[in-house]
Amino acid sequence: MDRQSAPEPASQPTAGSANSLEHIAVIGLGTMGTGIAEVLLCAGRRVTGVDISDAAAARATAALEAATARAVARGRITEEQRAAALARFSASADLRTAAGADLVIEVVPENYELKHEVFTALDALVRPETILATGTNALSVTRLAADSARPERVLGLHFFNPAPAMRLIEVVSSVLTAPAAVAAVTQLARELGKEPVAVGDRPGFVADGLLFGYLNQAAAMYESRYASREDIDAAMKLGCGLPMGPLALLDLIGVDTARTVLEAMYAASHDRLHAPAPILGQLAAAGLTGRKAGRGFYTYQEPGSPVVVPDAVTPAPAAGRDAGRPVRAVGVAGSGTMASGIAEVFAKAGYPVVLAARSLAKADAAKERIAKSLARSVAKGRLTERERQAALDAIAPAGSLDAFAEVDLAVEAVAEDLEIKRELFAELDKVCRPGAVLATTTSSLPVIACARATSRPQDVVGMHFFNPAPAMKLVEVVRTVLTADDAHATVRAVCAAVHKHPVECGDRAGFIVNALLFPYLNNAIKMVQEHYASLDDIDAAMKLGGGYPMGPFELLDVVGLDVSLAIERVLHREFRDPGLAPAPLLEHLVAAGCLGRKTGRGFREYARA
Repeated sequence: MDRQSAPEPASQPTAGSANSLEHIAVIGLGTMGTGIAEVLLCAGRRVTGVDISDAAAARATAALEAATARAVARGRITEEQRAAALARFSASADLRTAAGADLVIEVVPENYELKHEVFTALDALVRPETILATGTNALSVTRLAADSARPERVLGLHFFNPAPAMRLIEVVSSVLTAPAAVAAVTQLARELGKEPVAVGDRPGFVADGLLFGYLNQAAAMYESRYASREDIDAAMKLGCGLPMGPLALLDLIGVDTARTVLEAMYAASHDRLHAPAPILGQLAAAGLTGRKAGRGFYTYQEPGSPVVVPDAVTPAPAAGRDAGRPVRAVGVAGSGTMASGIAEVFAKAGYPVVLAARSLAKADAAKERIAKSLARSVAKGRLTERERQAALDAIAPAGSLDAFAEVDLAVEAVAEDLEIKRELFAELDKVCRPGAVLATTTSSLPVIACARATSRPQDVVGMHFFNPAPAMKLVEVVRTVLTADDAHATVRAVCAAVHKHPVECGDRAGFIVNALLFPYLNNAIKMVQEHYASLDDIDAAMKLGGGYPMGPFELLDVVGLDVSLAIERVLHREFRDPGLAPAPLLEHLVAAGCLGRKTGRGFREYARA
C-alpha cells in the first residue's frame, strides 16, 4: 500500500451516529475484507478498498462482482441494486484514498507490527473524528489504541467468516474508547442486519475465545491418533449438530491463523487448553495451512477450493474390518428414555428386541413410551402404520435379564453409575450365551471396567448412542485394549444396519464428543463467572458467530447441570489438567438444586408445565 502523506482533507461533518458512517474504507481485501465490503455495499454504503497492490485490488473487485452476481441469483438483491452497489465501490493500493472515510476497518493479517503501521499511517491521513476499527480476533485492541494519536476513536469490529452470511459482529471497546464511537458502530451493525455483541478486550473475545480452545483440542486428539480426522469431524457434526467438523473448520480458518490466535490466548491465560497443539505448528511450517494452500488436515482439489480429494498416500485399512458375528436378536437392558430409544431403533430396523427392566411393569411402561414415539413418527409421515405395528410387535418386554439367554447382542442402557453397570455386566456374563457381544452405552465411564466385571472381556465394547436415539445418527464405537476384532466389527455392522453412523475411538474419558464438548461448555461458564460476558451474549455469539444450533447455556440446561458436572469431573480426573476442573459456578448451581430444565431452573428459569 502507498502510505505517503496527503494534504489535510477538507473539514466534514462529525461521525457522531451510524447515519454519518456513509463512507467506509476497508483496508485489506482478502476473503474477510472482501466479504465485509460486500455487506457494506449491499446496505447502501460507499466503500473504498485498499490492498497491498493494484493486482490484489483488481482481484478483490472481481471477487465482489462475482459475489454480488450470486446475491442476485439467490434473490438477495436485484440487478439494479447490484449495479448501484458496484458503482459505490473503488479499490486501489493507495492508502490515501481512505482519507475521507467516516469509518476505517482494517483486516490485514494478524501481525501487530503490520496493524500498527497501518494505524500510524491512518492517523496522519484521516479526519480527527474518523473512527478506526481493527478486525483482529487475537491481538490487543487496547495496545493499538494506546499507540494511536487518538485512542478514543479506536475500537475492535470483529466480523465472522463468511461476513455476508454470519450475523454476529463483536464490538470491542478498550478502556480508552469513547462511548460515542461504540454507539455509532453498534448502530451501524444493526443497520447492516447484524447482531452486535459488546465485549471487552481480551484475546479471542467471546466466540473465538470458546471456539479456538475446542478446535485446538480436536487437533491434539487427531495428533495423538486417538481417532481419525473423518471420525472426529463426523462425531461433532452428527453428535452436536455443528455445521462443520473442527478439523475441516481449522482448514477453512487457516491453520496458521488458528495457531496465531491460540498463541495470543495462551499468552494471556496460560491455560493448557489454549497451548497450540504441536501439529498446528508443524503444518504451518510446512505451508500446509488449509484450504487457501490446497492442503491442511485434508487435501483439496486446488488452493481455495472447498472440494476434498483423497490424499496422495492412501492410509492402510484399519484393523477389525471383518464381517463380525451374526446378530439375529438384540437385548436392551433398562427402562429409561435412552433404553426405550435404543430399543425403538433396533425394532424399526427389523431386529427382534428383548427389553428387560427391573420389573415387568417398568418394561411394559417403556414399551408404551416406544408406542407413543412410533405413533408420532406415523403422524409426521416418517413411518407407515404397517411399519409402526411391525416395530411394536418386535419388542418383547421382560422383567429379568434371564430373557437375554438367546440374544446375540446385549446393550446396557442403565444409570450412569459404574457399580450399577458392573453388577449388570456380571449378570449378563452369566445369562448371555457364549459369543454374544455385550455393549455399554456409557458416555463417560471406562468401558474396560465393565469388561473386567465379566469372564469374557473380549466380547465387551462401547456403543454410545446419543439422545434422542431414534433421531441422532451418531454412535461412538469404543474398543478397549481387550476387545476382540470380530466383536468390534459386529457393532460397526449393526450400526450400519440400523442406519447409524459409527465413529471409532479408544476407551478414555469422554470419548470424542464429550471430550471436546464439555471443556468448551466449562469455559463458557468461566466467562460468566468472571463477568466477561452475559449468558445471552455468549449464547448469541456461538449461535450467530459459530453456527451452533444452541448456545452453551441453552445446551447445559437441556443436558442437566448435574450430568454436566459429573462429566466434567470424570474428564478432570482422567486428564489431570487444571483447565478441565469444573467451574465453581457450575458446582454451586448443582449444590443448590438448580439442575436445568428438568427442575425449572438452571442458568435460566423455565416455566413449569
